[in-house]
Amino acid sequence: MAEKLTTFDPAEGLTSEDAIAAFMEEAFKTGDAGYIAHALGVVARAKGMTQIANETGLSREQLYRSFSGTGNPTLKTTIAVMKALGIALTATAPERPGRKVPSAA
Repeated sequence: MAEKLTTFDPAEGLTSEDAIAAFMEEAFKTGDAGYIAHALGVVARAKGMTQIANETGLSREQLYRSFSGTGNPTLKTTIAVMKALGIALTATAPERPGRKVPSAA
């Protein structure tokens, strides 16, 4: 008898803030804009696309389209969704040998 396989949905495993943070951290490490957008879409589905749509003022359809594998969300859309998800977008300088880190005064 053949086994029946089901499609894996990573959104089902994102049940805690720590899991979401780790998932997004790994996505950002890739540096791949398409993958990062897709990962944001996965997190938005995990949280509930209707809830994210309500919090951002964007339609569910626009969110699904923007964060699909072929989507290309604007920075404004990305920031709005990240804010609704409780994810902060920050910038840091890359670590390089010999780079001096400014001291906190």
